[in-house]
Amino acid sequence: MKKEKRIKAVFFDIDNCLYDTSLQAERARKNAIKAMINAGLAVDEKKAYALLTKIVRKYGSNYGYHFDRLLEALGFERNPRIIAAGIVGYHTTKLAYLVPFPDTVPTLLQLRDMGYKLGIITNGLAIKQWEKLIRLGLQHFFHSVIISEEVGCEKPERKIFEIAAKSLAENPEKCVMVGDRLDIDIEGAKKAGMVTIQIVRSKKRAKKPKNEFQEPDFIIGNLKELVDVLNSLQ
Repeated sequence: MKKEKRIKAVFFDIDNCLYDTSLQAERARKNAIKAMINAGLAVDEKKAYALLTKIVRKYGSNYGYHFDRLLEALGFERNPRIIAAGIVGYHTTKLAYLVPFPDTVPTLLQLRDMGYKLGIITNGLAIKQWEKLIRLGLQHFFHSVIISEEVGCEKPERKIFEIAAKSLAENPEKCVMVGDRLDIDIEGAKKAGMVTIQIVRSKKRAKKPKNEFQEPDFIIGNLKELVDVLNSLQ
């Protein structure tokens, strides 16, 4: 008789897990500044980039007027031409860097062939997160996509992880959560009872746990290593 798998479902975060969100944001913001300078904005490029980074942190990535606030912070009047140049520069670069990590598709294919249910648990606006998955060409891999805006709670609340497990008709202890953030992905999933796997693709981005719930059960450097971890859990 075939032994039943201990782990039935694997959930993923999107950003910095399936594709390089940090690199995408950095390049997009820098090219937006270059485009605004080319359109007539008389400002030091490094100063403008630093200010834009602070503005994004203050208002959040989903705010629609980052470049308006940038001109204000720099002491300039609102200029639609310069703002439009920034928007075009930003989105053109953003789309160019919206590509999966090289190991993303092969790993998802392997996990699917191994019989795992696959899901997404992500914070953000539903349209924006779905746009990412569709542009990445990954939407068809997942049996369930749980987005905070649609369920009324967000990571690290344990409720969103419980909702995700239920969406695949599994108990949390039969699910794995793979994410890069200790404070959002790991802590919330562990409180919900999931097995937690932190992916750390760059040592520069590595953070130390601040409490016991931020201690991941496993740490991997890329998604290929996920298969070995899952095999060890069966």
